[in-house]
Amino acid sequence: MTAQSLALTDDLRQRMHELYRELHAAPELSMQEHRTAELIEGRLTALGIENFRCGGSGVVGVLKNGDGPVVAFRADTDALPLAEDTGVEYASTATGQLDDGTEVPVMHACGHDTHMSAALAAAEIFAGATDAWSGTIVWIFQPGEETAAGAKAMLEDGLWDKSPKPEVVYGQHVMPSLAGTINYSVGDAMALADSWKITIHGQGAHASQPQDSTDPIVLGAHMITRIQTVVSREIDPRRAAVVTIATFHGGLKENIIPASAEFTLNVRTFDPAIREKVLASLRRIISAEAAASGAPEPTIEVLSQFPRNYNNPEATTAVIGDFKRELGEDNVVEVEPMMGSEDFGALAEAIDVPSVFWMFGGHPAEVMEGDGPVPVNHSPFFAPVMEPTLSTGVKAAVTALASRVGK
Repeated sequence: MTAQSLALTDDLRQRMHELYRELHAAPELSMQEHRTAELIEGRLTALGIENFRCGGSGVVGVLKNGDGPVVAFRADTDALPLAEDTGVEYASTATGQLDDGTEVPVMHACGHDTHMSAALAAAEIFAGATDAWSGTIVWIFQPGEETAAGAKAMLEDGLWDKSPKPEVVYGQHVMPSLAGTINYSVGDAMALADSWKITIHGQGAHASQPQDSTDPIVLGAHMITRIQTVVSREIDPRRAAVVTIATFHGGLKENIIPASAEFTLNVRTFDPAIREKVLASLRRIISAEAAASGAPEPTIEVLSQFPRNYNNPEATTAVIGDFKRELGEDNVVEVEPMMGSEDFGALAEAIDVPSVFWMFGGHPAEVMEGDGPVPVNHSPFFAPVMEPTLSTGVKAAVTALASRVGK
């Protein structure tokens, strides 16, 4: 059992609630989390935890307490370009700028504010109870999860050269499930993901003179239709893969055949070999359809790549056993892997150590069991109830870390 001195007190819970409201009301877009980073730095410094910037707006805290294991815990910090419609009194009215300069509303619609609040509360618990544990805890406050840029940026900035290398990396994510519960998977936890933008190069002409054109819209339609057969006809149906075409843009007027068009696609897989097969098939189809129409080779731009998120079976089984003892058997449930994606897995993969990533619920029973739709991540209505959501996140973080460094 976790030492009593590592428990969440009422005073700390109240401070955590205040921090959560502050973070929720002041979200920042991916890789722009500068005020958030300053707040985190201030909190860690006040706790006596050595800290440094990494990956631009990322923050790393290193809490050393004698000899013992080195473990790491990650919380992501970025928000989404979305107008909040939750109705909570601390709702965000913040705005931010996309990379192209467009001003957009910003909201913590994926619950990263809960992740930061729980992690900082856990850090305060360990900083104030040094008699209950021994070792080193690396607190990773990672930017840019939503764009898969943050973990990569921290690693490229020398995260594991500047910080002690852990024997395991832990992380968690709030989800639209029952507050007070934990969901987990053994092995594959979340999918790899690849996003592309494809620009089709054609030949523009008047709509009345199609013979003078190479129509990129017709060509794009053929590409998209053929792409939909990759999963259904090239991948073993016992292996998971999803290919989605989410946008298609071309032309400005109904009587002008445009010179170009573009579409975006998103791929989800669990198996790296299946990933490579799907991506190779997509490139083959896109190129071949262009050649069949006499069009130039399309341009493929990689928008993002999310790594594999794999829960080491041995490390996962060990920590889940502790979760069940602390939270109750019925509150810790094994689930199927998610097709959603995370860049968390890259942190452990970079140094070849195991990682464990779990989900904690954010909605009360009346929301989960009510007649209305359940607000999900990336929805303007997503506002996890503060309790028991935050306390569960703290208890899970403390329990996982104490399983390695606790006395």
